[in-house]
Amino acid sequence: MVAKAGDALPDVQVDELVGGEIKKVSLKDLFAGKKGVLFGVPGAYTPGCSKTHLPGYVSDAEKLKEAGAEVVACVSVNDPFVMAAWGEANGADGKVAMLADTRAELTKALRFELEGLVPVLGNVRCRRFSAVVQDGKLKTLNLEAGGELTCSLSNQILDQLKQ
Repeated sequence: MVAKAGDALPDVQVDELVGGEIKKVSLKDLFAGKKGVLFGVPGAYTPGCSKTHLPGYVSDAEKLKEAGAEVVACVSVNDPFVMAAWGEANGADGKVAMLADTRAELTKALRFELEGLVPVLGNVRCRRFSAVVQDGKLKTLNLEAGGELTCSLSNQILDQLKQ
C-alpha cells in the first residue's frame, strides 16, 4: 500500500557523501525526536528537479528552519556522488541534506515508484513528494501523481510546517 500521512517512515538506510566518504543514514534516526522536511525527486540534474524543485528548497531553507524544520533532506534514486555534486551545484551545502536512495529501497518501501521514466533514466525512480516528518512519522504528505510540480514544492510544505 502507498504510504500516507500518519504512517511511520520506513526503517531503511540511504547514502550520503560526507567528507568524501559514503555514510549510511537511517531515516528513522535522522528524524528521531525531530520535526523536518523530506522531499523526493525523480533524478538529480533532470529539468524540473534542477530548475524548480531543489532550488526552491535551497532558497527557502532558512524559512523552513524558522517554521520549525530541524532537518531538510532531499532524496533521489541516484548514487551519493551524483547527489553530492548536484547539491553543491545548487548551493545546498548546509541547507539541504542530499540523500541517495541508491538501491531504491526507500522508494519501494513507500511505494512511490515512478516507472514511466525507466526508458529515459534507466531504472525505477521516485515520484516527486514532500512531507513534514515529525519524530519519524509522516505528519503531512504531498505526493505528485506523475512528473508534475504542483503539490510538493517548498512553498506548500512551508505552509504545512506552520500548522
